[in-house]
Amino acid sequence: MSEKHPDTGLSRRRLIQGAAAMGLLAGFDSLMPAFARGNLDNSNVYHTVRDGADVYDLTIARTPLTIGSRLSKQPITINGTLPAPLIRLKQGREAIMRVTNTLAEATSIHWHGLILPFQMDGVPGVSFPGIMPGETFEYRFPVEQHGTYWYHSHSGLQEQLGHYGPIIIDPAEPEPVAYDREYVVVLSDWTFDSPGDVFRNLKVFEGYYNYNQRTVGDFFKDVETMGWSAAWSKAGMWGRMRMSPRDILDVTGSEYTYLMNGSPSASNWTGLFRPGEKIRLRFINASAMTYFDVRIPGLPMTVISADGQPVQPVETDEFRIGVAETYDVIVEPTDMAHTVFAQSQDRSGFVRGTLASRKGLEAPVPPMYPRTERGMAAMGMGAMGKNGGQAMHGGMEMAHGDMAGDSGGMNMNMDHTRMSMDASPDTPGLSPVPTAGRPVSHGPDNHGPGAAMVASSPQSRLDEPGVGFETVDHRVLTYSQLRSIDGWPDKRPAEREVELHLTGNMERYMWSFDGRKFSEVDGPIKFYHGERLRLILVNDSMMDHPIHLHGMWMELETGAGEYRPRKHTISVKPGERVSALITADAPGDWAFHCHLLYHLDAGMFRVVSVV
Repeated sequence: MSEKHPDTGLSRRRLIQGAAAMGLLAGFDSLMPAFARGNLDNSNVYHTVRDGADVYDLTIARTPLTIGSRLSKQPITINGTLPAPLIRLKQGREAIMRVTNTLAEATSIHWHGLILPFQMDGVPGVSFPGIMPGETFEYRFPVEQHGTYWYHSHSGLQEQLGHYGPIIIDPAEPEPVAYDREYVVVLSDWTFDSPGDVFRNLKVFEGYYNYNQRTVGDFFKDVETMGWSAAWSKAGMWGRMRMSPRDILDVTGSEYTYLMNGSPSASNWTGLFRPGEKIRLRFINASAMTYFDVRIPGLPMTVISADGQPVQPVETDEFRIGVAETYDVIVEPTDMAHTVFAQSQDRSGFVRGTLASRKGLEAPVPPMYPRTERGMAAMGMGAMGKNGGQAMHGGMEMAHGDMAGDSGGMNMNMDHTRMSMDASPDTPGLSPVPTAGRPVSHGPDNHGPGAAMVASSPQSRLDEPGVGFETVDHRVLTYSQLRSIDGWPDKRPAEREVELHLTGNMERYMWSFDGRKFSEVDGPIKFYHGERLRLILVNDSMMDHPIHLHGMWMELETGAGEYRPRKHTISVKPGERVSALITADAPGDWAFHCHLLYHLDAGMFRVVSVV
């Protein structure tokens, strides 16, 4: 058994890795992109402005890099850096991206969150054939929006190897937000192993990277707090599902080195400031598989943008950022140094950086929160855990009997409490669960062979910060707090509903929509051009899923009425049902998928055709 640090729970292995990383080899900083060294202007040798267009020349290549103290030959870089260079565009101009592939394999770039013609979206097999070895492909599209976005490969598992970078789009008109300087903060996870090997390990054994399994001692702690009968019942339910309540993330800090702007904690990425300044931090979660919880101890953050779209300011102390999401915050440093701290959702590791008034300063690094596990809320088992203060109702049932032992199926439903079927999703004071249309479907159309369980009565969890925040005593951002600045111009109610279930079988590492992986579906999901529809997502799995729709905004129904926040990626908790309004205004074929990279590769992917 590994020794544990008394404060953070870090294993001896992680402490040794951290100490080794202190020997960062000289020369790494020269391979960092300019934005990671604080240069966010347009003085980029790969960028020119010509005839009202921003033109970038980008070269994709294999570039050996030292990460921490270890040299890796496998990074895929753009213009030689990890992350890729900052692309800075201007709303109202045209963007021209000339991308050259020097790899021995096909590649691509997807412009995540950008509204553009589908032929420029960058998804091989959906919107274009990909960029072949030795080929230069020119992306060309009008820039219709502003805000913080990012770009990444949509080819195989390349994104895991460093093929990602930030985008800032400056507004055509001045923003009503005052700040003195800004920094991009790109969070990511890095493996020194082949991503293909990581994927194979996940398929071989559920929980392969989870070294934090429950013990007999944990069971008796449950007995002390819950009583023998409830503790035994809880253990039996998880056992019949053949998974652990501590399977929070598929790939953990035992495998990953977490990076901030391409640097591990020991390298201490630093953003400088002058006392009294307001700083805009543009956070981007460019990781393959990691949700991060972000805080700056002692320094409140005011959230001003989510997924590139302005929101009414919300002051908070911490936020969870799902894979592919972005948040912009304003901070006002009061001391000489502040730690920017991002810990993984499962508390298996972290990365830190520093805001400092001069180079070389550091602030204390806080301990990670205690290791956490999913409670009954993840199964919809009523108010049997704080989990952000919101009681859950309903239940999770095993599907098809393939994981339910001899019982032929396990019914964990305790309470089918529902809203009135007449309630509007955006009625103030009521749960935003969309029950205005047809009830949740649990038939063969949405529970194919890849669905190991179903949420029999899924509920809204938008006002919960999520698993792991049960014991914190400070403010944590929730989706229910997000309100857009301006209402969406399309005021029509939904004329049609599309319901999709997020399904999986963790033991077999199968991930899908409606129980069928992408290779098993007959055709695309049809949206009709110009229609107003409601997309309903039901999470029938025990994992959080960041769901990304290309080409169109999703207006998340939070109860904010016409001030629904616009999102390109929506994180859906276990046992949760969320809904979003969509105006199908983008003809063409668009990718729709879970942004956990290995879930996407395992089949949690569909094509939306706007016809």
